[in-house]
Amino acid sequence: LHGSLLPRWRGAAPIQRAMMAGDAETGVQIMQMSEGLDEGPVLLSERLSISPRDTAATLSERMAHIGAGLWPRALAALERGGGQPVEQVGEPTYARKISPAEARIDWSRPAVEVDAHIRGLSPFPGGWFEVEGPDGPVRIKALMSGLAEGSGAPGTVLDDALTIACGSGAVRLERLQRPGKAAQSAEEMLRGF
Repeated sequence: LHGSLLPRWRGAAPIQRAMMAGDAETGVQIMQMSEGLDEGPVLLSERLSISPRDTAATLSERMAHIGAGLWPRALAALERGGGQPVEQVGEPTYARKISPAEARIDWSRPAVEVDAHIRGLSPFPGGWFEVEGPDGPVRIKALMSGLAEGSGAPGTVLDDALTIACGSGAVRLERLQRPGKAAQSAEEMLRGF
């Protein structure tokens, strides 16, 4: 069972990479194993759209339910001698593992990309940024965001609702997490600071 429309996003982090790339849709596929990484022919496939409110966690959960429904169909087809595998067609892309450094939010990117980055990495490993705390820099994970109105120097807080200026446009941070603490709303986070 693979969480993308192969050959797009072969590899370790297909759900996160699809979201981070701003893909409008993805899929769940049952494929035959082969020697190469996610290169086997596809037995069964189902497409689904990626919503602007999805995170990697919510999309993964939806995909798991779809995948659970595909297994009995695929196994029954194979048992009857049906289920002809279809070779993958197209240029492959690779969903390499996400490094902690790559998870850092780059506010100079367009708001659409920053929002996709945050939601694609939520909850793990979590897109992050640093703010100055009383004892030095504090790493904050951004777990949910949405596009917002506003502009300014990238990384600038534009209002008391945690709207942050990006390279173009802005995002509103909705759910965040400080080190060693539970996730909380932007309002709760601001009260803590």
